[in-house]
Amino acid sequence: MKAIWNGFFSYSLVGLANTLIHWQIFFVLRVAFGLDQSTSNFIAFCVAASFSFYANALYTFEAKLSVPGYVLFLCVMGALSFIVGHLGDRWHLHGLLTVAAFSLLSLVLGFLFSRFVVFRGHRP
Repeated sequence: MKAIWNGFFSYSLVGLANTLIHWQIFFVLRVAFGLDQSTSNFIAFCVAASFSFYANALYTFEAKLSVPGYVLFLCVMGALSFIVGHLGDRWHLHGLLTVAAFSLLSLVLGFLFSRFVVFRGHRP
C-alpha cells in the first residue's frame, strides 16, 4: 500500500501551487466576470492543470512530456472540475466550498490517475 503513494509529497507541493492558481482564477472569473461555477471551475482548472502537468512530469514522475498524456489528463480531470462546478451551481453552494471540494478530490484522484494512467511506468 505504501508504494502506491510514492511521490505523493512532491505531487502535493505542486498541487499547492496549482490550488493557488486555480482558486485565484476561479474567483476572478466568478466575481469579476459573473461566470457560473461550472465554467469558472473548468477554465481555472485548465490553466492551473497546464502548470501542474508540466511540473509533475518533471519533478514528481520524472517523465517526458507527452501531448496525448496532457490531453487525457485535461479531459478526465477537466470533466471532474466541470461536474463539481455544475453541482455547486445546482445546489447553490458557496464558491469557496465548490473549489475546496474539487481541490480535495483533485489531489487524491488526480494523483492516482496520474500515477497509474498518465505517467504509468515512470518513477514517482
